[in-house]
Amino acid sequence: MATAVLDMSMSLDGYVAGPNDGPGNPGGDGFMRLHEWAFTPDFQPRQSGPSAELMDRIGAAGAVVSGRRTAEQVDHWGGDHGGMGIPIFVPSHRPPGPDAAGYPLVTYVDGIVEAMARAKAAAGDRRVHVIGAYTGQRAIEAGVLDEVQIHQIPVLFGGGRRLFDVLPARIELEILEVIDTPEATHIRYRVPR
Repeated sequence: MATAVLDMSMSLDGYVAGPNDGPGNPGGDGFMRLHEWAFTPDFQPRQSGPSAELMDRIGAAGAVVSGRRTAEQVDHWGGDHGGMGIPIFVPSHRPPGPDAAGYPLVTYVDGIVEAMARAKAAAGDRRVHVIGAYTGQRAIEAGVLDEVQIHQIPVLFGGGRRLFDVLPARIELEILEVIDTPEATHIRYRVPR
């Protein structure tokens, strides 16, 4: 069975997007600072070490669940997230805009529970790569998220979009793995049921 993993890079003060996040500025001001752990200065994926291994996990996903806001800001990754050729499910109570119609791998579904069920079925025994702060919060609230992978970046953004602003209650997580590198501390947690 597939494991659904919310995978996010986050500043020490809890931001996953910088100030002025919007369609013309996906991820906001300074967003790429949150991803320097995974890419070289010329934006090429790192080829060795813990960063490459963590990116390989993402690349081995069998499906993606992405928040609508995230998907639309990046034009649904041109219909193919990271060139992986896997289905992308977008939970939303509204129909997709016309731009999504040209992307056969992108499917809008009614809500997080259905999106996750369809993604897990599509992924088989591979992981489901979950993206987006609001989507992650709703998945935790609905009890359909299995793990959280945080790439904790040693920077204080001081503003932007936080990952866990609104949760229904306190949630204790179990630490599964910690990888410390000069660029980031990577912490993987199990979400209890």
